[in-house]
Amino acid sequence: MPAPNVFDVIIIGAGQSALTTAYFLRRTSLSYLLLDEQPGPGGAWLHAWESLRLFSPAAWSSIAGWPMPTPTEPGNPTRNDVIDYLRRYEDRYQFPIQRPVRVDTISRLDDLWLVQAGDQQWLARAVISATGTWSRPFIPASPGLERFQGQQIHSAHYRNPAAFAGKRVMVVGGGNSGAQILAEVSRVSETVWITQEPPAFLPDEVDGRVLFERATARWKAQQEGRSIDEPAGGFGDIVMVPPVREARERGVLVAERPFAHFTATGVEWEDGHSEDFDAVIWCTGFRPALDHLRGLGIIEADGKVLVEDTRAVKQPNLWLVGYGDWTGMASATLIGVTRTARSTVDQVVRTLAAVSPLALQ
Repeated sequence: MPAPNVFDVIIIGAGQSALTTAYFLRRTSLSYLLLDEQPGPGGAWLHAWESLRLFSPAAWSSIAGWPMPTPTEPGNPTRNDVIDYLRRYEDRYQFPIQRPVRVDTISRLDDLWLVQAGDQQWLARAVISATGTWSRPFIPASPGLERFQGQQIHSAHYRNPAAFAGKRVMVVGGGNSGAQILAEVSRVSETVWITQEPPAFLPDEVDGRVLFERATARWKAQQEGRSIDEPAGGFGDIVMVPPVREARERGVLVAERPFAHFTATGVEWEDGHSEDFDAVIWCTGFRPALDHLRGLGIIEADGKVLVEDTRAVKQPNLWLVGYGDWTGMASATLIGVTRTARSTVDQVVRTLAAVSPLALQ
């Protein structure tokens, strides 16, 4: 096998976090390459359900350098608008991307990283992991789940309500995906909504713009060592987008508490009453997609990597961007990742310059 080229930086992924990071890298003298397992541009948005709309207008849904164009249809951008935006963003900046490439492992080779994907190999002085969470859907352990004979699907694989028409469906999960999927499935099906705690709804006038402003205020307070009073309505509470408001008006936005266990045909509660369902839609979140880092021994019991800012504490020259607040406040959002990506690239530049200043000239 020919010796692979040595890059200053390899980014694993090419979704919104990876592209934003690449935007700041292209403004340096560092050589870099993005490796993306998806067949085309769009990252995790390629797998979102068809009717998904953002919480905010296009102007508040942009990544670094180039604002998202205003959608041709009224309202906030759709899933397809975001995919088109990320495709045009790639074209605009001509990032060096190889796809489809699924990275299997990264390992140390002297003072470099060896990145492997099947029989392909690359060497890099630094690696930025930006693989997100979509490919690691989480379904909580539920007693008797193996007995249930109906259909099960996670929100990661849900596309539209057509397959559930006329069925009795249980939607599990009290976040935004649960509320939005319930809203549209309930128009064609009989639904029951199960949430761990009573669902928390933001005021109708609160959208992604307000949430980002809150996240920014919290981030600034943390940087300055100040405490900040949390406003009413948490950052993870349900945003009342039009379909969810409409579901409220229909009276279906009512949640039941968790059941005790599954049966062959449905679920049973602690008080002994039971209900049958044809299908279960799990809207129970995701975990970081970090299998490519497993061989490094740095994934903690909670499934995350210990980081300082975005740099891995236990491995040199490895950074993680866009996995959630533990890798930067609001960094898993379109508008929120810019701050984290910029600071990550600044740190990469300083780190590599300290090791080999001449390599950056």
